Amino acid sequence: MTDAVPSTVRLMTWNIHGALGRNKRFDLKRVVELIRRHAPDIVALQEIDSRRGGNADAFAVLQEACGGHGVGAKAISTADGEYGQALISRWPMLTNKVCDISYPEREPRRAIRCEIATPAGPLRVIATHLGLALGERRTQARALLDLIGEDAMTTVALGDFNDWFWVGSVRAVLARALPGRTRYPTFPAICPVLRLDRIYCRPREALVRWRTDMTARRVSDHLPVIADVRVQP
Repeated sequence: MTDAVPSTVRLMTWNIHGALGRNKRFDLKRVVELIRRHAPDIVALQEIDSRRGGNADAFAVLQEACGGHGVGAKAISTADGEYGQALISRWPMLTNKVCDISYPEREPRRAIRCEIATPAGPLRVIATHLGLALGERRTQARALLDLIGEDAMTTVALGDFNDWFWVGSVRAVLARALPGRTRYPTFPAICPVLRLDRIYCRPREALVRWRTDMTARRVSDHLPVIADVRVQP
């Protein structure tokens, strides 16, 4: 893996499937090792599950290992632990907010909105994991527009958008607000055909390059997406 382009920030999004690999064994260490291989400055992780792995707090373990600064959005809490997503950064977060974007009678969903103090200037980041139903995702995508805003700040939205339709899809809703986007198929990891996991960006030219990692198929049922983004001063 080469270093990031100078003056850019490296972002990564990955649905880690509860840290259960193809062998159905809970193993956070494999997740951390793969993330560190790409050296992201900011990483969004979905399907973090602290209900497995004994007494390990998966949210705390991942935050400490992958950046130090973080926000967890725990959509499900039980006596056994918690389930949800997190946004983790190597730099301090100037602001952070967890928003409930749940749809009636569907699984709870959250979006994390942060402004991060990168060396190149502030970067707005929205991390999310959208629902499985088409109408649910449409409503949630419109909620993301409010979080994205309309100012000139470099803005990124990343996560598992569960989006495989074009007509009325998340892409159609977000296209004007975040014209830059990655295009890798990421699911199922063993033979990816669906572009569920994406990084969206404004302005379009801020998205410098992107990639995935096929070795992640041993660790999760999703592939990660890694992108270098140039922060506009």
